[in-house]
Amino acid sequence: MTFAKGIPLDSAAIMSTVLEGMLYGFSVLMFIGTIWALTYKCHMRDVNRPITVVAVLLLVLSTAHMVVDIIRTEEGLVQYRNTFPGGPEAFFAEIARKTFVIKNAIYVLQTLLGDGVVIYRCYVVWQTVWVIILPSVLWFSVAVTGVYSIYSFSHTTSISGDVFSHATRQWISAFYALTLATNLLSSGLLAYRIWKIERSIANSRTMKITTTNILRVIMDAAIVYSIALLCTLIGSVCSNNGSLVMIDMLMPIISIAFYMVIIRIAMGKKNHSHILTVRGRSISETDRGDLQHYPLKPLQVHVSPFTPNDSASVHRNGNQDRPSTGKSASMKGASYDV
Repeated sequence: MTFAKGIPLDSAAIMSTVLEGMLYGFSVLMFIGTIWALTYKCHMRDVNRPITVVAVLLLVLSTAHMVVDIIRTEEGLVQYRNTFPGGPEAFFAEIARKTFVIKNAIYVLQTLLGDGVVIYRCYVVWQTVWVIILPSVLWFSVAVTGVYSIYSFSHTTSISGDVFSHATRQWISAFYALTLATNLLSSGLLAYRIWKIERSIANSRTMKITTTNILRVIMDAAIVYSIALLCTLIGSVCSNNGSLVMIDMLMPIISIAFYMVIIRIAMGKKNHSHILTVRGRSISETDRGDLQHYPLKPLQVHVSPFTPNDSASVHRNGNQDRPSTGKSASMKGASYDV
């Protein structure tokens, strides 16, 4: 019996479990950092509950996939090693088994959740439904091809000696191609919008630094995920067993890409929130020097101790109603909701 090209299926199962376990451990650390970034020094009413729920769901799905993958590996290499006809490699070639179908169903759910979050970010930044119409259509196409692929798995046998039948491989390839297109389009729209905002606030150094950092981490996450998807797509089109390794690695990669964006945006928000308060109005620390040109005794300013000189006190009453010259670095569309 001949199997698909690439590494043997039993070796692929061991490799995928080990690599997924390593990435899963890193994603757990990233999850802890995400929860800390979302809740540190925040009241419960201020916590972004939808994003927190998504972060927990990604961890739950990754954990479930990791558990099922370990069970499948143990069954093929230990439990049925000497009893399954054809040995471990034949066991892993039977993709209609319950463990294989379940773990791929979990992967489809993880993909839909991750892509849905990126599309939601596009809507938040653009504030228009028209921009996300095409990404949403692609997202529904991913759902359709993913569900049909799972259905095909459950009705496919390895009698032909190939892990994937011709029809199943076509649907799997379409699923990865649509997922890659959805991710690239949504991330591109998101990055373009942030880049436009950065150009429009070029006079504000603080906001420009914040948007630049956000843009960089979004592009980094998109590139990492897209490269992994592209490798999986190529392996699937070529009927290479290496695609099975990449599929398992994609589970924690989706979580890591989500967590790294949330952590960076949350950290940027906390750094940007160190501001001074002047009669309920907020100014950035970079504009602190502008306030020192005017007497500040009638105002409550949270700065280091400051004692006005005698000449300033003479003119205090005349300048009491002088308007504040604190600059505002905020702008419509320049705030980001993680």
